[in-house]
Amino acid sequence: MPSEIILRVPFFSDLANLAMTLRREVFVVEQNVPDSEEYDIHDPTGDHYVVVREGCVVATTRVLRYEEESRLSRFAVRRSLRGSGVGGRLCDFVMKDLAAQGRTKVFLHAQVDKIGFYAKYGFKPYGEEYLECDILHRNMRNWEPA
Repeated sequence: MPSEIILRVPFFSDLANLAMTLRREVFVVEQNVPDSEEYDIHDPTGDHYVVVREGCVVATTRVLRYEEESRLSRFAVRRSLRGSGVGGRLCDFVMKDLAAQGRTKVFLHAQVDKIGFYAKYGFKPYGEEYLECDILHRNMRNWEPA
């Protein structure tokens, strides 16, 4: 496996800029999500994580913090590396980082075809399927409500 590092990076950094470029490739170009939907007011305040391999950002995600919960969002892996395990390593890293901060309740809006991926990390679907940016989604969380 090529040299790889996973980091939480500041929004106003070169690595975060490369993450934004990857998000554009995945969501705007591949999935036809409008720029206005992909980039939002939460980007500057979210926690951004990247997987860097040989100087390139090959996977990224964003975490938004709420009072008692965190939201995993904008999870993107370079097309040529999907299925290679890099997304799993990123998810595992983020979940451990959040747990170390005492942030154990995490939810997300999963594209329906990605539910199996997130299930491997303890997420369970709930609620009905819905369209978000013309892509079928379902909510998932890693805890059971009281």
